[in-house]
Formats: sequence, structure tokens, C-alpha cells
Amino acid sequence: MRTDRTSQTSPTRRAVLGAGIAAAGSGLLAACSHAGSQDGGHPGAPASAGSAPNGREAGRAHPTPAEPLRKHTLRATPSPVELGAGRTFRSWTYEGLLPGREVRVTAGDTVALTLANHLPEATTVHWHGIALRNDMDGVPGVTQRPVEPGETFDYRFTATHPGTYWFHPHMGVQIDRGLYAPLIVDDPKEPLGYDHEWIVLLDDWIDGVDGSTPDDVLYQLRKGKPPVGHGNRPEGPVGAGGGALADDGKGPGRAPSPSPYRRKGPKRLMAGATSKLLGGHAGHIAYPYYLINGRTADDPTQFTAKPGDRIRLRIINAGGESAFRVALGGHRMTITHSDGFPVQPYKTDALVIGMAERYDVLITAQSGVFPLVALAEGKGGRAMAVLRTGAGAVPKPSAHPAELDREVLVSARRLGPDESVAMPRRRYDRLLRVKLTGGMKEYDWGIDHEPYNPDTLHKVERGERVRLVVINATHMWHPVHLHGHTFSLAGVDSNGARKDTSIVLPHNKLVADFDAGNPGLWMLHCHNIYHSESGMMTTLAYQG
Repeated sequence: MRTDRTSQTSPTRRAVLGAGIAAAGSGLLAACSHAGSQDGGHPGAPASAGSAPNGREAGRAHPTPAEPLRKHTLRATPSPVELGAGRTFRSWTYEGLLPGREVRVTAGDTVALTLANHLPEATTVHWHGIALRNDMDGVPGVTQRPVEPGETFDYRFTATHPGTYWFHPHMGVQIDRGLYAPLIVDDPKEPLGYDHEWIVLLDDWIDGVDGSTPDDVLYQLRKGKPPVGHGNRPEGPVGAGGGALADDGKGPGRAPSPSPYRRKGPKRLMAGATSKLLGGHAGHIAYPYYLINGRTADDPTQFTAKPGDRIRLRIINAGGESAFRVALGGHRMTITHSDGFPVQPYKTDALVIGMAERYDVLITAQSGVFPLVALAEGKGGRAMAVLRTGAGAVPKPSAHPAELDREVLVSARRLGPDESVAMPRRRYDRLLRVKLTGGMKEYDWGIDHEPYNPDTLHKVERGERVRLVVINATHMWHPVHLHGHTFSLAGVDSNGARKDTSIVLPHNKLVADFDAGNPGLWMLHCHNIYHSESGMMTTLAYQG
């Protein structure tokens, strides 16, 4: 029997998780490692190792991993990046590459990746869109201790569902540097037929240009007010008994620390960026460059094929603050996947992709040279790559294919799920309603008129079908992301496309259903990194 109820927030973790269980502490992690299903029937990850995020630190021994095991080492390091046309800037990258080298596995494989932090600041890795056990989710102060400079951390999880995913830090505004890379999970029974596959990573770039840093940009947006997200460090190492995850009987605290968000570079704020497709304001940061696969439009990446070839494009928006309108000149595209999950094929001329969203599309290559353009929606700039199937000049950086102004998909609500991944039809058990609040003038983004508080939890119960209603009460659009789960864009029968990130337009709402089958502490936040670090995020919590 359905119970229509709105989840209540709790002021402390102890009230929700019980005495002696702090955040993702030993009791909750034990629940996370139980065998069974997670995220609507996908097999759960095996128990994995790493530094447990509590004051009593669980053991670091690795249990026997599932096979096959895919081992990787990932070095986060300061390095120069060359964006094309001789432009070189200092940034932070994985292995000195922009984008980072893809991690590619087959569904069912266990990923064993060691992060080595050679940065001057602490960092983590979040595996965006993957339903994994909670202590591998990479959220500092929530699921793990930050990985300090000079330290390593072992991530281990099973990639249960094929699709297009990616990974990035969840520490402050580090995502707006060069720290991102694709994670591709191949389907051993791939139903699509194509001749080529290309990963298309979109980005808005500011780091190192005339001394700018993402931290400086956040300082400008907030007029010097300190961040209130995961870049605001807890008062001490969790393993030493301090920090946001400690349960010392006095409640977790967050002592203020000297802010690194000092004005260094030139002013990077913009006014008047508007988009009808996004319902009004498009963004507030004047990025100097927009990139596809780390290249600017005047020195683009070129893909080569033969006329008639079928090509799969895996499009990922790794940007910090910009939506992109994407089209390939001279071609229509067929959308086959959204956020890794297959959809009923949908033909369109162009699509809008918010930060952290992914779309897979199929195209049949025509004869000639064609611009693949990612227009920074509402901002005027653009990124470009080139499809070449014959001789001809490279399109100009200002290329504007007619397809950009024809049929444009803005919301995945038009898409239906492939039958293989459609959520079973059932009534929801719990209604969870949150409101996106705040504004551009004060840059005081929050949830339910409050900035992020690590001790505010929204409680659900394992096994419930949860209806999540996110009401956008602001004058700006927000790409909303839920960790650890995919949701179905809900209709009458809860049978919409499967997503983990979805655009919510101003004064509109997201209605999404998910099955609570993956216990832990899971972030729900805006994936505009400057909004989330200003307070637009909260936490869902449940035990096994």
C-alpha cells in the first residue's frame, strides 16, 4: 500500500543512522557490502577496500575481488595543457592529459584504480553515473576522507551496467580544471551496429588563462564569501576523530579555515547570457575558450571515416557552468542512450546537453567535411570538431550548421526507455520533495532556503520506490544529479527515460522515480559546480 509522505530532514546523522553509526561508518558500510541488487535490479558491487570514512577507521584489507579485474593507476598532477593553436596553460590533469585517458571495461568487470595525488591540495574521484557501493563514491567528508597531497587511495567497484560514464573530483571547484576523463562500460552483447565510435568531451575552459583559476572565479561570484560545499574543509582528518564524519557525541563540526578563494586573475563574470531553450539566464562566467576533446575551434580534433559509415558518438558535457547545443552539419542524429541507459531511438537535428549529462547518438556519414559544433548555449562561444570523409578545407571556427536552429532536444522527457531498462511499473512508497532556492545577485544557492549542511539528511528506506520532486524556485536552470542511482523521468506510470542528471528549467520541476536498492549517503545536487559549492546540494540516507 502506498503511503504519500514527504521525507523529513534530520539535524544530525545520529538521529537517522542510529547511535554509534557515523555517516558511512562501519555499520552502514557493512550494509552496503551485502550481496543482492542495487539501483533497480542491477547486481551490487563486491565488498571493496579503501580508507573507511569514520573516526574509528575500518581495516584496509582487500577482500577477494570479482573477476575479471581491471587495474589502473591514476596520477593527479599539475601539468601544462595545450588547447590548440599554440595556446598552453598550467592546470591540473590526470596523467598530464586533457582529457584524461579513458578507462574502458566490460560490464561485470571489477575496476581497481589507485589514485595517486600529486596535487598541492587534497582531492577525490567521483565515478559519475555508476551505481557502486557508497564508500567508493568519492565525496569528501561524506563517503571518504579527502586524499591528501602525497597520498594514494584505492577505488574498487564492479561496473554493473554498460554505458557512457565519466569521472572527476568532488572537491571544491576542481572539476573546472583539467581533471576529468571518460569511463566507458562496454556491453558484451552490444545490440547496436556501427563502424566507428568516438568519445566527444565538451568543456568550458578558464584555468590558467591570464592567471585565472576556478577558485578565483568562485570568489568573484560570491563576492568573497567562503564556499559552503565540499571545498570547505572539515576541521580535521576524519581518521583522527575530527571532521564532518566524526561522531564524538557532540555532533560533527566544521571549523572555518583560511579561504584559498582570493582574487588573483581578471574579472570573469558576464551579464546578459540568456537562452530561450534554457528558460532565461544561461550562466554567469565568461569563459575564454570552449573545447571538444581538449581542442579549440581554430585547431580542432578531426575524425575520419568513409561515406556511408555508421558512427557512434558518446557525448559528455564535462563543463563547469555551460550547457552546450550540439549538432553535426549536414547530418541528423539518432539518440540511442541518455546517461548510459538505452532509449527508444529518437531522431533530432540537435540536442542540448547540461553539465554532466551524456548522450550517445548514431549518425551515417555523408561525403565531405563537416563541423561538429557545440554552441555554448546563451553565451555566444563555441567548440568544434570535424568529421572528414573526403577532401576539403577545415570549417571556420565560426561555423554554425543550420541543424543548430532546427529541431532541438532540450529535455530527455521526450525520450522513452528501451524495454530492457524500463523501471517496473509500481506506485511509489515515499514522496521526497526538495526546492532549489537562492539567486544570482547574492549567489546564495541552496536547498529549501538553506545552504548545504552535511548533517541535514533526507531519509528513505531500503526497498522503497521513491518519487523525487525537485522544484526549481529560482530564475535559472539547474542540472540536477543524484549519486548512486538512476531515476526514471516520471509520468503517470513512472516509465520515462533512465537518467542520473537532468535539466530543470526555471520555475519548473523534475519528477523522477528511483528504487532505494543501494544503501548509503548519497548526494543530490546541482551540477553547476559553482552552484553546488555555494550550497545547492543535500544528502539522501538509508541503511540496508
